[in-house]
Amino acid sequence: MKRVEGKVAIVTGGASGVGREDALLLAREGAKVVITDVNDAAGQVLAAEIGDGAMFLHHDIAVEADWERVVAATVQRFGRLDVLVNNAAILQVGSIETTTLEMWQKVQRVNSEGYFLGCKHAVLQMKRNGGGSIVNMSSLAGLAGMSAFCAYSASKGAVTAMTRSIAAYCKASGYNIRCNSIHPDGIKTPMTAALAGQFDPATVNTGGDPMARMCESVDVANVVLFLASDESRFINGAEIRVDNGYLMSGD
Repeated sequence: MKRVEGKVAIVTGGASGVGREDALLLAREGAKVVITDVNDAAGQVLAAEIGDGAMFLHHDIAVEADWERVVAATVQRFGRLDVLVNNAAILQVGSIETTTLEMWQKVQRVNSEGYFLGCKHAVLQMKRNGGGSIVNMSSLAGLAGMSAFCAYSASKGAVTAMTRSIAAYCKASGYNIRCNSIHPDGIKTPMTAALAGQFDPATVNTGGDPMARMCESVDVANVVLFLASDESRFINGAEIRVDNGYLMSGD
């Protein structure tokens, strides 16, 4: 259908997991895609797989100079920036009692500060284009209490609140820039695979189980594609849960 034909998108953390699926789907639907990650080898392989409509850039999202370089390179190569998918993140296990200050600061640096910098530099560029769409990957942990993920929950809560602030600011400024957040519960990715042993095996099921809490990367990528496209032109500041009703049911 070419739902994002002619758009240019940056996908952070695009070398693997959800980011990889985002990049593949956006490219299949007509977008030019800039894949950024700290995993150079996997990122370069993916860009080569997509072809001329993609490029890979090494990118530490917590470094402002990296954001300035990535946005400038995107515009130089493809002429504009229409979509930012803030996807890169880190996850560390730790309750309020076991989380150290070092762990806390490490998670906030990437998950909160990195997203702030991405949004800031995307807005600065997108307003020159006459608009755009920012998709922030938050989490159910940013909406509900998850005792084992203190720092991660806080970082995703910050992303959620920041998303609303950006949406309100861009609307009031007449920028035609939308900003929305996505809140998965569990996703079957390399990042969560390391923690799978801590989950109830019955909940790690992406088949036909109606009680399943783990989804596939494509389930999230489909929402990213919708928010990146003009089909979602009237959706701004929204928090979209991809959790099979878990938060609602409380089970």
